[in-house]
Amino acid sequence: MADFLGRTILYTGAAGGLGSPTTISFLESGATVIVLDYDQSKIDDLQSKAVDKPGKLIIKRTDLGDSEALDSTLDEVLGSVEGIDTVINNAAIYPAKPFSEFTLAEFQKVERVNVESAVICVQKCLPFMKEKNFGRIINISSVTLGGGWALLAPYVASKGALIGLTRAWAREFGEFGITSNAVAPGAFPTDAEKIHPDPEGYSRGIIERQAIKRRGIPFDIAHSIFFLAAKESGFITGQTLNVDGGWIMN
Repeated sequence: MADFLGRTILYTGAAGGLGSPTTISFLESGATVIVLDYDQSKIDDLQSKAVDKPGKLIIKRTDLGDSEALDSTLDEVLGSVEGIDTVINNAAIYPAKPFSEFTLAEFQKVERVNVESAVICVQKCLPFMKEKNFGRIINISSVTLGGGWALLAPYVASKGALIGLTRAWAREFGEFGITSNAVAPGAFPTDAEKIHPDPEGYSRGIIERQAIKRRGIPFDIAHSIFFLAAKESGFITGQTLNVDGGWIMN
C-alpha cells in the first residue's frame, strides 16, 4: 500500500458507498482526508468507521449544489490546513426518467453538483499544487458514458463533461507536476442501484456483460484511486481507467 503520510486529500461525496472504503484506506495510510458530503446518516457511519485510524478526518456537511456555500466552505477548510495536494471529485446525483420529462432546471442542478462543484474544488486547490509542483486530480466518471443507458441523460452528460475536464486539466497543469485522471466505475451494488425495479435481474445482466463474473466491490474502486493518487503514478495523466470487470474495453 502506498504511503500517504503528510498528504491532504479533498474528497467530495466521500461518505457514500464507493467513497467510504477509499476514505478509510487513505486514513489507514496516514493521510488527512477532507470530506464534503451532505447525507448525515452516511457521514455518521463514516465517522464511526474512522475511529482510531492514524490519519485525520475532517468532515464538512456541504450542499455541493450551492456554489456559494461550497466556495465558503472551501475557504474555511483551506484556512485550517497547510494546503490540499489531491482532489477527488466523486459527488453525483442521478435522477432517472425519460429525457423529454427533464426540465432545464433539473439538468442544471445535475451539472452544478456533478461538474461545477469539481471546477470550484480544483480552482481552490490549484494554487497550492502549483506552488508545491505536485498534485493529483481524480474525477469519477461512469460506465454509463460507454452508451446504451436510457433515462439518465443529465447524469451521463455530466460524466462526459468530467472526462473533458480531466483531459483539459492534464494538458494545462502537467508542467506543474500535477496529474489529472479519471476513474470510470462499472455497476457496483450501491444505493444508486435502488432505482432499478428488478435488482436480481439487473445484477444478472451486469455479470453477463462483464468479462469477470462477479459483482464489483467498493475496494475495487479504492485500489484504482490509490494507484492514481500515489506519488509513483506521476507519469500517468489525461487517462480514464475503466474499473468495470471488463465491461467496456478501449
